[in-house]
Amino acid sequence: MKNSGMALNVPIISVRYARRYLRFVQKHGINGTIVLENAGVDPGILDNPEGFLSVKQISLILRHGNRLLNDVTSGFRFGQELDLHGHGLFGFAILRQKNYRHLVSMVVQYLRVSLPLMDMEIHASGEMISIQLHDNWEFDDLKPTIASIYMGSIHSLASLVCRRFTFEFDFPCPGKSLQWQQLAKGVEMRFDCPQNRVLMPLSGRQGRDDDASMANYLAAARSQEQLKGSDSLKVVTQVRHLIMTSPGRNSTLERVAENLGMSPRSVRRHLGLAGYAFSTIRNQVRETFATRFLKDTDMPLEKIAEHIGYSDQASFSKAYRSWTGKTPGEIRRAKRQ
Repeated sequence: MKNSGMALNVPIISVRYARRYLRFVQKHGINGTIVLENAGVDPGILDNPEGFLSVKQISLILRHGNRLLNDVTSGFRFGQELDLHGHGLFGFAILRQKNYRHLVSMVVQYLRVSLPLMDMEIHASGEMISIQLHDNWEFDDLKPTIASIYMGSIHSLASLVCRRFTFEFDFPCPGKSLQWQQLAKGVEMRFDCPQNRVLMPLSGRQGRDDDASMANYLAAARSQEQLKGSDSLKVVTQVRHLIMTSPGRNSTLERVAENLGMSPRSVRRHLGLAGYAFSTIRNQVRETFATRFLKDTDMPLEKIAEHIGYSDQASFSKAYRSWTGKTPGEIRRAKRQ
């Protein structure tokens, strides 16, 4: 039974999913604030750890993010980032389950409550587990993205106990089939199927089934979380400062790392642990500079482009539109009105 009408406006989705999605698009060079604003969502709500968004708001965020990402596999890849930590499952008791069928069943039940965009039905036959997705809402053109997010997350969670997956989608293959088959090892993607379904043979489970290996898995995740709040955030601040000092062509990862006395790999690692990408930080700084020049000065567009590191006006205009959804010319015309 699909929900509709007023139910779309009921806040039932934790804001942590919106925060995760914005972090995901930022890794791909897209300003997360723009995604929120164009979806009509107040960025301030993300600061409330107990906040919730409606299905309509989440749909608008995903639809606008899709347009900017322009990548048919982005839904599945975002879903893969919704691991134990991403769902708020960090330290969840199911990890100590020795019964793998029970573990998968508990994961499904948890997802039905925490992310109620689609419903899930689980079936078991011998060593084969199947998870079928059912529509809860009328998503129309967004349905393939929603289904792909679920599939990616199921892959991330269930890979604790299974190494081979078959994903069946009830829509035609978006893009090239090879793109989808290469998303993860041991995965087969099928399209134009009767339903959206995941098939998993538990006999192919991985070896992470003892207390010691599970403890290592959780310890690694805890260490990663702790780093986000200390050394890595300091690196983010330093990188941002250096780029603001020189946002032009010298603001390369190699040059910034040299100024910090670090290797490019180390800088990239710290930024990743803090949930950032170098290109995202640089684009945010460049966008800020460009917008100020466009609104507060009469500097020619080619000079602005040169100042923030672009070889020509066309490249700058294309980049600025990807950041803001508007061209530099539109910003200038609005200023004169």
